[in-house]
Amino acid sequence: MTLAKSSVTITHISTATAIISIDGINFLTDPVFCPAGSAYVYDGWAKAPNLHEWGFTGKPPASALRSINGPAIELHELPPIDAVLLSHEDHVDNLDPLGRQLLDGRRVFTTPDGEKNLKPRPGVVGLQPWQTVSANIGGKEFRITGTPCKHFPGGEVTGFILESDSFGVNAESGLPNVVYFSGDTVWIDELAEIKNKWHIVVSVLNLGNALFPYPNGVLQITFDGKQAAHFMRVTGADVMVPIHFESWEHFTEHQAELLDVFQKEGIAEKVQWLTPGVAKQIV
Repeated sequence: MTLAKSSVTITHISTATAIISIDGINFLTDPVFCPAGSAYVYDGWAKAPNLHEWGFTGKPPASALRSINGPAIELHELPPIDAVLLSHEDHVDNLDPLGRQLLDGRRVFTTPDGEKNLKPRPGVVGLQPWQTVSANIGGKEFRITGTPCKHFPGGEVTGFILESDSFGVNAESGLPNVVYFSGDTVWIDELAEIKNKWHIVVSVLNLGNALFPYPNGVLQITFDGKQAAHFMRVTGADVMVPIHFESWEHFTEHQAELLDVFQKEGIAEKVQWLTPGVAKQIV
């Protein structure tokens, strides 16, 4: 496991909010800084495309999202942030009103819908699935690729692959070493394509088996432990860093359940757990 001459340190803050520090350059993921007990009414079903694919047959009532824990680091305690990786801007457990304050005048990588909805911020770049853009961030050249996701309810969601020449290549495959942030998604077969183009050294995965009610039952909208284990086996990723398994009522797999799943799936030794608010060097 190596990123050549680079290092990666991760600090988990809350939910899918983390600082991925690469050679001292700070990427902030899905900024959420609401206090514990915050509740939001979500009625965005009308924006969700292709509802029939999920068995949707009617109009559900508005649903409430409620937080359980607040952030381990407050806004005023953050280090300087060089760029934001925003998987989607239309769910408050990935971008809340406090988190939106961090987007002004900053580089933000997100979805095409997000780029449109966050106008007139000039630093926002929308990525289509598998689209790659180059950017000089903190004096270092990065290539950032959007990855496909399947999430519900709402519009577009993206994951991210971070690549730099300083990461080097994997000795066995010859593929570029990368850092991956999943965004909110369940397993989809398209994610297997990653292994053909890149070698994941660090995979930061949004877990929790988040469930959302709809008239015919509930929908799974993020990885569960088994899907995360499947991702690790299929892609050959070196390390998993789990986040997004606490803090909200609609998460159903927490650390204890995930530990059990990872032991049974035989991948526990590949998992690096974080203590919220504490920076941990991964490579």
